[in-house]
Amino acid sequence: MKKFIFLFSLFLVAVSCNNHLDQKNVQQLTEESFWKTEDDARKGIVAAYSALQAYNGSKWTFFEQMYIAVTWKSDDILNAPTDYGKSIADFTNGTDDATFTSFWKSNYAGISYANQVIERVPEIEAISDAKKAEFVAEAKFLRALYYFHLVVAFENIPLITSTPKTPEDFFVSQVSPDAVWTQIEEDFKAAKNGLPGSWGSNDLGRATSHTATAYLGKMFLFQERFAEAISEFNSVINSGPYSLLPNYADNFNGVGENGAESVFEIQWSADRSNGNDERHPFNFEVTPGALGGWELFYPSDWLFTEMQADLTDTAEFSDRVYASIFFDDPLSEMSDRYEGVNKSYSEVKDDLSHPIYFKKYTADFDLSFYNGINIHLMRYADVLLMQAEALNEDNQTVAALALVNQVRQRSNAADLVGLSKDQLRTQIRHHERPVELAMEYTIRWFDLYRWSKGSNAEPISQTLTAHTKPFASNFVDGKHDIFPIPLSDININENLNQNPGY
Repeated sequence: MKKFIFLFSLFLVAVSCNNHLDQKNVQQLTEESFWKTEDDARKGIVAAYSALQAYNGSKWTFFEQMYIAVTWKSDDILNAPTDYGKSIADFTNGTDDATFTSFWKSNYAGISYANQVIERVPEIEAISDAKKAEFVAEAKFLRALYYFHLVVAFENIPLITSTPKTPEDFFVSQVSPDAVWTQIEEDFKAAKNGLPGSWGSNDLGRATSHTATAYLGKMFLFQERFAEAISEFNSVINSGPYSLLPNYADNFNGVGENGAESVFEIQWSADRSNGNDERHPFNFEVTPGALGGWELFYPSDWLFTEMQADLTDTAEFSDRVYASIFFDDPLSEMSDRYEGVNKSYSEVKDDLSHPIYFKKYTADFDLSFYNGINIHLMRYADVLLMQAEALNEDNQTVAALALVNQVRQRSNAADLVGLSKDQLRTQIRHHERPVELAMEYTIRWFDLYRWSKGSNAEPISQTLTAHTKPFASNFVDGKHDIFPIPLSDININENLNQNPGY
């Protein structure tokens, strides 16, 4: 799975044209000529994974559109004074910005591929029933994950669980968010029960039953079904193969890829053979210009304040601070993209255009100019913090605090003691999760969204204002919580309605 094959040619059109020629083109793939072997099924599931990177296979679509869409609105990110993501970061976007439109397209592309696997693999006679069930469970996990992304980002979306059979099937209507969540739950449960607990060395990175269980727990957490979330997270913690990596930085430098802390990652390999380009540009996007980067976004001032409060027992900065940001400190260093060596902050301080930078995913792990380091979607540290949150809301604050301290101890941050339920809720929301998971894909903004909807609701505008997010005054609660439905889709499909406020 490390080397994705982009199989967009396998986006099999469900409505076939009448063939007026007697002779078939044996060089052209069709639904009838594909879906015959286990290798075909494997290619189909790889295509379903590929949409995690982008619907069109472009590293630029992933970072400069998808990543920006669900990251730059949050309070841990400060975008640089460029046109990249500007309207997203300052809440002035219209209804057809390329960022969220690509996020929409990519997730629905993944759903389309997953639906094809779910429908067609059971028909392949050359595969055992057990192997068929495994492929279908894997496709259902991916379908659930893509719908999870979409319902949080857009809320009012079409629910498509089969491939179109008639022209009318393409003109879908939206359903209630509850209907989407019900489908997500059903698919994650099917994946939990149908996937293996592990894969062989040639299939590292594929979802397992433990991956599906962790996401099922996350889904319950989003719905504030805390007892059910606790049960699923307990299963992952007590029965799963996961542990925290001893070195926090190894989550982001390539050393710990698909390792003990990895629950699910987007796979990148830096492979450029046969026309592939399995790289992403994170190392350039966040690196200072003085070190050869493009510095398109920075840690926010509020996040930096929280980082500065993440201290050891001897009042030094924790390991996760040094591994997450590049800042004015004698021990802070970062890779120089010109020379391929680490340089201290003091060496380049006078040449910097900004005082602080992110460091995650910037290591020269594969020496391929751009980067082949996997991008996390869920780490075990995230599972522990989600479980702590669920336990705290279930009035098990002592047990919750122990899990928070377990995460802190890995980075040598001092233990927390004596926090009340309300204090721990604030600590988890506005220190532990943003400091541990800063800038990680689909994490912080999704957190802000769910906390704005819950029983202890925090309006997003309130949080952004309190955390000095630039242009927070532009944010309208009830509008900017979600993206508009892409205008390009509304123009094609008259059955789609625009989200409120747009």
